[in-house]
Amino acid sequence: MEPTTILIILAIFLVAILYSSVGHGGASGYLAVMALMAVAPEITRPTALTLNLFVASIATVQYYRAGHFSWRLFLPFAAASIPMAYLGGSIQLPTNVYKIVLGVVLLLAAARLAWNLSGGDDDVKEPPIWLALIIGAALGLLSGLVGVGGGIFLTPLLLLIAWAKAKTAAGVSALFIFVNSAAGLAGAWGKMPQLPGEVYFWIGAAVIGGLIGSTLGAQKMGTLTLRRVLAVVLVFAGGKLILV
Repeated sequence: MEPTTILIILAIFLVAILYSSVGHGGASGYLAVMALMAVAPEITRPTALTLNLFVASIATVQYYRAGHFSWRLFLPFAAASIPMAYLGGSIQLPTNVYKIVLGVVLLLAAARLAWNLSGGDDDVKEPPIWLALIIGAALGLLSGLVGVGGGIFLTPLLLLIAWAKAKTAAGVSALFIFVNSAAGLAGAWGKMPQLPGEVYFWIGAAVIGGLIGSTLGAQKMGTLTLRRVLAVVLVFAGGKLILV
């Protein structure tokens, strides 16, 4: 096995631990790893969405079992995001445009990871359905276009506007990521290139990392320092995509 392949496997493993600990699938991290390792852009989007499916499903189960989930909060966001994620997945952006859009998304994701957000226990209110639908649609379209699940943006919104406690936000975001990733992959299916043979090793690393991270995140865990280290990696990857 080549050194580059081993590095990617280890990086995906670490990304899955850190992201799943806060209820995320890790797509922005996987995209950053692949960008830094010069993986072809046409492969990065479907690969990241595939890895997302595995990690987000694990995180969903763990947070749901721990009682950190709300169907009432999840459904309006997902109802609008799923068709838009499918639409976004069916759109193939020119490589130069895709790299810039992805670079901006990675920089925003870095800011999210570096920022310690915590949901209060009081004054949590339900979002207006019309606003949840608009937000869900926008995040769904972005998810399909770029190859992320949208949770990296949904979680801070839920916390900043006091629509959920921290762990409930993580649980809702985990399933939100799963359904968007599935819809995005479905939309891209007809134009999707064959994934590299190493993807099975990447999936294995993501699954093991997702099990570890989501178990810790659903019960305890404080990973702010590690997430800030990952944020630096995302900044480098995002900057590389935009500038090179």
